[in-house]
This record gives sequence, C-alpha cells and structure tokens, in this order.
Amino acid sequence: MSWLLFAFSGPVLWGASFQIDKYLVEKYFKHGSVSVLMVFTAFIGLFTLPFIWFFQPQAIKAAWPAASVMAISGILYMGAMYFYLMALQSEEASTVAPFFQFAAIFGFVLGYLVLGEKPSVTQLAGGLMIVAGSILLSLRLDRRKTKVKSRLVILMLLCSLMIALSSLIFKFFAVQDEYWTTTFWNFAGQAAFGAALLATAANRVRLYKTLRSNTGAVLAINGANELINLGGGLGTRYALLLAPLGIVQAISSTTLLFALLFGILISIFLPKLGREEIGAKHLLQKTMAILLVIVGVMLVNR
Repeated sequence: MSWLLFAFSGPVLWGASFQIDKYLVEKYFKHGSVSVLMVFTAFIGLFTLPFIWFFQPQAIKAAWPAASVMAISGILYMGAMYFYLMALQSEEASTVAPFFQFAAIFGFVLGYLVLGEKPSVTQLAGGLMIVAGSILLSLRLDRRKTKVKSRLVILMLLCSLMIALSSLIFKFFAVQDEYWTTTFWNFAGQAAFGAALLATAANRVRLYKTLRSNTGAVLAINGANELINLGGGLGTRYALLLAPLGIVQAISSTTLLFALLFGILISIFLPKLGREEIGAKHLLQKTMAILLVIVGVMLVNR
C-alpha cells in the first residue's frame, strides 16, 4: 500500500501545481516566452544538489557514463515541461491536461519493451480504467463540433513521450544503483537545461524584465509552485522503485482529476482566480469519471 501513497503524491500535488501554472501563464507569460518559468524549475533542481550531496556523499561518485544518462532523464523532463507550457499558452488548461494520459500509454509500452515489466491482467485493467476515467473528465459535453488542433496534439504527445522516457531512465538506474544518486544527477540535468536557457541573451533579458516588474509575485508564487512540483516528483519517482512503470504512469494520469477538484474549490471560494464548470451535467460526468478511477486504483493495488 505504501507505494500507492507515494504514487498518488504526484498527481495530488501536480493537480494543485496545474492551477498555479495556469494562473502564472495567464497573468505573466500569456504572450511571452515560457523559458523564464523553466529557469525557475532549473533553479530548484540546482538548489537541491548540495542537500542531496550532504546526506548522500556517494551520489557525486557515480561513473560518468551512468551519471550522464541519469542527467538526460532530467533534461527530458525539462523538455516535457517546456512543451506543456507552450501548449498552455495558446489553449485552455482543461484542453491541455487530458493529453497527459498518453504518458501512461507510453509508460506501459516502454516498461514492457525495455524493463520486461508484465503487469497482471487485473492491474492492466485497473490502469486502463484510471486512464479512461481521466479521459472522461476531459470530454466537453457542450461542444457539438470537434476540431483536431495539430499543434496542441504534437506538443503534448512530445511532452508525454518525454515524461515516459524520463521515468524509464530514472527507474532503470534507481533500481540498479540508488534512489538519491539517480535523483542527484536527474536534478543536475535539470540545472544544465536551465543553464542552456540562460546562455541565450534574450532569455536573460526576459528573466531580468520579469523579475524587475513583478519580483515579489513571481518569486513567491513560482517558488511555492516549484516546491510543490518537487514534492510530487520525489514521491512519484520513489514509487517507480516499488511498482511497474506503466502502473505508476497510469496513476499519475489522475492529475487531471485532482486539478479539476482544485478547480472546483477555486471556483467556489476564489472565483476571481479561476472558474470550473460545476453544473449538474458536468458534475455527473465528473462523478462517473471519479468512480472509474477509484475502481481502477482498487484493481491496481491487488
């Protein structure tokens, strides 16, 4: 049962972070570059390195070939977040979020092909029910016409694939070596991605202008958001040591569920910060989706 708690720490915290991302992009980065937000994420990774090294000195002694691949896991994660934020700039949050379900599908395939993970039929059915429930949450019942947005699809498929690949690399090395060693080099990769962004003069100018005009708000809100993301990421990565990649990715796909729950609470208590559809028809849809997810979790945990 403990692995399930760690696995769910990700989607719960990411659901909260999703609403913060939505607010930050809408208020400060709607028409600018999302690179500045990525720099903050990289800073958090850089900030954690001394602490991991202090408590786990052996982390820095990993062989360079292995350390380099571990760092690629962090770079892939940052790339995934970059595509996600780009999609969030031009689309509604409720339109972007459902595409994260593809990470679970990629996770099942990669876990089987690379790690030889073979979930039981019951666990597989549970994982698919979790994904189905999350997809049901994404359906827009009031829309008569459906239009495929190729840019959104491409961005979020790349994002989901990178998330699955990052998780695959992390699990491969964390199981063979050690959790904190792998985490150390994963964060080093994130920091390297941020350094590459700051190597561009245009990004340095954007960062300076953003901090100069909205110093307190951007630092406080984004700082809290990155700490929430950090907690979710550490919990989910630890769950990868205890359960199949595809199952953990399936549980991670419930992020949309928690994002919607937080969205409903914001709509009720803080409507100025955001609104969620809470009519009878939409509540029925969400209740059915939540029931699917609950049954799926029960099957996965068997």
